[in-house]
Amino acid sequence: MLPISDMNPTRRFPLLNYLFIGINIAVFAWELGLSEGQLQAAFINLAVVPADIMRNPFSLEAFLDILRSMFFHGGIAHIGGNMLYLWLFGDNVEDRFGKILYFFVYMVSGFGAAIAQVLINPNSQIPLVGASGAIAGVLGAYFVFYPAVKVRGVVFLGYYMRSVQWPAWIVLGMWFVLQALNGVASLCAVNAESGGVAFFAHIGGSVVGAVLSGLFSIVVPQPPREQRYEALYERAQRYRF
Repeated sequence: MLPISDMNPTRRFPLLNYLFIGINIAVFAWELGLSEGQLQAAFINLAVVPADIMRNPFSLEAFLDILRSMFFHGGIAHIGGNMLYLWLFGDNVEDRFGKILYFFVYMVSGFGAAIAQVLINPNSQIPLVGASGAIAGVLGAYFVFYPAVKVRGVVFLGYYMRSVQWPAWIVLGMWFVLQALNGVASLCAVNAESGGVAFFAHIGGSVVGAVLSGLFSIVVPQPPREQRYEALYERAQRYRF
């Protein structure tokens, strides 16, 4: 299923989420101005290379490599998919947490994702790039807070498409299971990446996001149930056709 919208209104403008999207797009625009050789050199010198991180894991350079990696992308499809998921699910997580905690969850999930992939394949020379790990943390948080919210999307059946509505726990649960299965399968390969996808980064990021959300939910209460139901009902009416 390719998600395209969710019936989950926000109370506040998701400024930080849009800022993350804008930074990712700006960095990708900079990448487009580089030659293939320059881009590969930038990934190797500025992003996470697991073997390099393991040689000096607590250095400032290792910290900066992980931070920079979270805003690099390997192609249009890569950034397009990541920004779709961030735009779709990030606004509600920011609305739930507020900007400070959302920033913390996003960043810590990104770092946790990179560390998970490095630990799985510490000798890899392949650069890890992309916001997928941080966004996986956002998906983990959404799963914790909004499991029953309806997500609209399309399912491709050969040459045909079908519009469907599934609860978020099914959409995100299927996504997580797919990452886990692909991650286990990748362990049988020479590297823990398969087709350039760092599956254990996705798994690590989503677990970090879900755990932090469970902890933070203790200190950041949700709106009253009646208010949430009323907002969801009003939003649902706009999806009727």
